[in-house]
Amino acid sequence: MVGAGPGDPELLTLKAYRVLTSAEVVLFDRLVSKEILALIPPEVEMIHVGKQRANHTLPQDQINQRLVELAQAGRRVVRLKGGDPFIFGRGGEEIETLAAAGVRFQVVPGITAASGCAAYAGIPLTHRDYAQSVRFVTGHLKNDTCDLPWNDFVQNNQTLVFYMGLVGLPIITRELMAHGMSETMPVALVSKGTTPEQQVIVGELNTIVKKVEASQVPAPTLVIIGNVVQLRSRLDWMGQTSEV
Repeated sequence: MVGAGPGDPELLTLKAYRVLTSAEVVLFDRLVSKEILALIPPEVEMIHVGKQRANHTLPQDQINQRLVELAQAGRRVVRLKGGDPFIFGRGGEEIETLAAAGVRFQVVPGITAASGCAAYAGIPLTHRDYAQSVRFVTGHLKNDTCDLPWNDFVQNNQTLVFYMGLVGLPIITRELMAHGMSETMPVALVSKGTTPEQQVIVGELNTIVKKVEASQVPAPTLVIIGNVVQLRSRLDWMGQTSEV
């Protein structure tokens, strides 16, 4: 079980690279960048099992079973996931199936999107003056419901990071404001973070939706909400990232 990181191939760990280049078969997700896939030797069997909103190449239970079958056939199998397998990556579900089947496995962590995208956007997730905690939340709201602990999210000195939050952004911003978060709280949306196509849209809780709609930025995206976002104007070390 290997985390591919957020996209930049140079953020792949040395262990992940070693495992990938010694694999016999790789099952990879949609979010794994083409540059990372290009590092895999051509003789390795590649199986795309990626998921997109309402469009799954293979249902999760079939992916789980495929991993078991390939491993039990004696193949050296790598399950390659974007970011880190254990942060909204369903990695835990997949290795539960392996463990139940008696299949030996190891996990190679990856740089999760929150760390990679925030760093490449020049936004520290924590800062002694602005945020003493950070919270990762899935923005892929099940059945478009708002069943999240919104009151817990409205805290001083906390950074919120919503994964897969592009479609749910209007609901996220609406609910945060309804539960007491300031309308002027800084927000950044990072599209295709750490890649050459990275775009960063900066606004406030009451303006970010219109800015995102006007820009038509593509997924994958990461949403960062908190006072740390205001540091980007001084800490954007890449400089060349597009900002709307």
